[in-house]
Amino acid sequence: MTTLAFDTHVYDKCLYAVGFSAGQAEVVVALQQEVVNATLDQKRNTELATKHDLTEAELKLELKIAKTNTVIAQTKAGLIRWKTGVGFFCKLH
Repeated sequence: MTTLAFDTHVYDKCLYAVGFSAGQAEVVVALQQEVVNATLDQKRNTELATKHDLTEAELKLELKIAKTNTVIAQTKAGLIRWKTGVGFFCKLH
């Protein structure tokens, strides 16, 4: 969870020091705080891949590749057996 240190009192005092009235400074601080919170909420709700997610996806892909290679090897072995059987059968006839 992302957190942001936002000292509203210091922000309020800075605005007041440059000529904002106390009421204006409080409104600006409140609005700024809403913007910061909305930005953080939006960031939290965005789906981003973490290193863990990428590692998990990589492992799943490696497993699928291994399974595919196994199927290919089994198919190849089956074809070789079939070809050998057909060749042997043709020599008999």
